[in-house]
Amino acid sequence: MKCRVLATAVACIAAAFAVTASAQAPQKVRINLASAFPTSLTLIGEAPVRLSKKLERASGGTIDLKVNEPGALVPALQAIQATSQGSVDAAWSNGGFFASTDSAFNMFASVPFGPGMGEYMAWIYYGGGLQLSRELYGKQGIHNIPCGLIPPEASGWFRKEIKTVQDMKGLKMRFFGLGAKVMEKMGVSTQLLAPGDIFQALQLGTIDATEFSLPVMDQKFGFYQVAKFYYFPGWHQQATFLEFYINRKKWDSLADTQKATIELACGDLIREIVAEGEATQFKAMREMQDKNGVQIKRWSPEIMAALEKAWGEVITEESAKNPSFKRVYDSYAGFRKDYAIWRDNGYLK
Repeated sequence: MKCRVLATAVACIAAAFAVTASAQAPQKVRINLASAFPTSLTLIGEAPVRLSKKLERASGGTIDLKVNEPGALVPALQAIQATSQGSVDAAWSNGGFFASTDSAFNMFASVPFGPGMGEYMAWIYYGGGLQLSRELYGKQGIHNIPCGLIPPEASGWFRKEIKTVQDMKGLKMRFFGLGAKVMEKMGVSTQLLAPGDIFQALQLGTIDATEFSLPVMDQKFGFYQVAKFYYFPGWHQQATFLEFYINRKKWDSLADTQKATIELACGDLIREIVAEGEATQFKAMREMQDKNGVQIKRWSPEIMAALEKAWGEVITEESAKNPSFKRVYDSYAGFRKDYAIWRDNGYLK
């Protein structure tokens, strides 16, 4: 009799736990994501697909991140805007593609003559950068999560060798972010093209030169078929953040465990992209140099000085006309000033 009572009690307790667990288990959610980069593109294009797999595994299948190619839902350069409007759930992109809304968003993507990856992360996570970006994106109905970080980019592909500042004047060039404003001061006419549109524009002569990203990605686009002079360093993007953007209402609808899963998966993805980004560039550079006749060049000190001077002018102008930019830039610059004692003394030069 006692055994039957005990068995019944155990069964009841087990059933109660099962009901409670079922009630607490988050509902399966689908997130339709518009990517700014083709998924065939190394690192930044592959990244949201990796994120989707991480989320499926870590959430036990309760998060279904559907990654859509550029143009499938909205044009590549409109992914963040569509997320703000709620016409898509989420976007994979970076703040430079949202800068037409507010130039301050550029500061959360990359900064000319800016920090390396470690220092940039330090400002974002511990210097107020993330708080500022959340405030600005929040006004647009977006919740943003840093989700990728890549090493220094190349400075650009040119059909002819650039020996002096004068050689830049009159060029038409695809250029990204705040660096485009610097190049315009050098006499270059710039435009921002979606990744998938760059090669054709270069091939047809719509543009004379282009920058895009890291050597391993530039190689995949085949820019070397048209332009053979490949310039370094990437003064305009020494480190570049990619982010997962989700419509605020969609984010608020998720269970707390699902939110935490996305945050953790993005942190893990940053680690992977940083490591792979550092490990894969030399092979691409050697192949393009040895097999494709690419001439790897470094900017002369004179040209670098002119670019940096122009960047100073851009800072002054943007700060004067946009209070949001000034506020974000002042935070960034203040952090870099404080960080300098560590940068200058802690690292080999």
